Amino acid sequence: MTEISPTGSPPPGNPPELPINLLEYQPLAARRLSKMAYDYYASGATDELTLRDNRAAFARRKIRFRVLAGVGQRSSRGEVLGAPFEFPVLIAPMAFQGLADADAELATARAAGAAGTVMILSTLSNVALEEVVAAGPAPVWFQLYVYKDREATAALVRRAEAAGCQALVLTVDAPLLGRRERDVRNRFHLPDGLQAKNLHAAGYGQLAPVASDSGLAAYVGSLLDPNLSWEDLTWLRSITKLPVLVKGVVRGDDAERALSAGAAGIVVSNHGGRQLDTSVATLDCLEEVASAVAGQVPVLLDGGVRRGTDVLKALALGAQAVLLGRPILWGLGSRGQAGVEHVLELLKAEFDQALALSGCSSLAEVTRDLIA
Repeated sequence: MTEISPTGSPPPGNPPELPINLLEYQPLAARRLSKMAYDYYASGATDELTLRDNRAAFARRKIRFRVLAGVGQRSSRGEVLGAPFEFPVLIAPMAFQGLADADAELATARAAGAAGTVMILSTLSNVALEEVVAAGPAPVWFQLYVYKDREATAALVRRAEAAGCQALVLTVDAPLLGRRERDVRNRFHLPDGLQAKNLHAAGYGQLAPVASDSGLAAYVGSLLDPNLSWEDLTWLRSITKLPVLVKGVVRGDDAERALSAGAAGIVVSNHGGRQLDTSVATLDCLEEVASAVAGQVPVLLDGGVRRGTDVLKALALGAQAVLLGRPILWGLGSRGQAGVEHVLELLKAEFDQALALSGCSSLAEVTRDLIA
């Protein structure tokens, strides 16, 4: 425990106490990030109703805990598509981590390795994918946007395979960029020295300010393919040996189409509330998607995870694991790699406690009957 002086401040030379939960990292990061960077990470689309509802959906579910279940020895280990994890939380793909810390995605990859989990690397990373894969022992999956320039897209796929990425995660909920009004107001762009490094060779690495909009919205509108269809998933599978997960599914019928097109996994996601505002919260549609998939491939969930009980609820409703997004950025933006590691440590400890207090000693015991 940090000693506190009579004035209420820590003595000189002593670090402030660390946050004790993931929610406390956000204000810490807000004090250290630029307004443009903070708003880019924090914002949702238009009125940000879905952004908030992703969190509220977890609060609406109540846990029917078991008792006298003998939980003195517990394990949260598992695997998804052959990638092992120490607990069922993977790092979601998030663009432009260089806005948070100079080590950017390298710091996140190293933290993932220390935590024993998977990092999903964004197409729009500020560090080249080869460097991220080489940064540490964490399995890396590569999140893919499909560009109008299909050769540039295919080149990304070839590089991901050659670098040692273990899966592709195709994002399908962004034919256009959702209107993020904070980014419009800030004229979001990448500062000098930062690029979308994976697209540098193709000439798509720059993201400059524009006069009356978000620079990212202009970038997506000019370069990404809004005509993406199920045939393109078939095309993607034809050019890679890697398993392809489909990210951005909120309907059972779309999950069935993804399976028919050969998807190796489904990520239930509404892009963190950043695309279509008033779209359904991810936890609210998880059971429908999991029922449609019927155990044929892994189902993952992202959106709103902040507590160990959130992870437990997602697993009970049909997910094999969850993806953690913004809290990773808050840890990175406030304390770099150490912050990301601590965020994951906090969530792992909370999940272990949630397992014990709900009467479970392993992931297999987290079943639907736990949720009221």
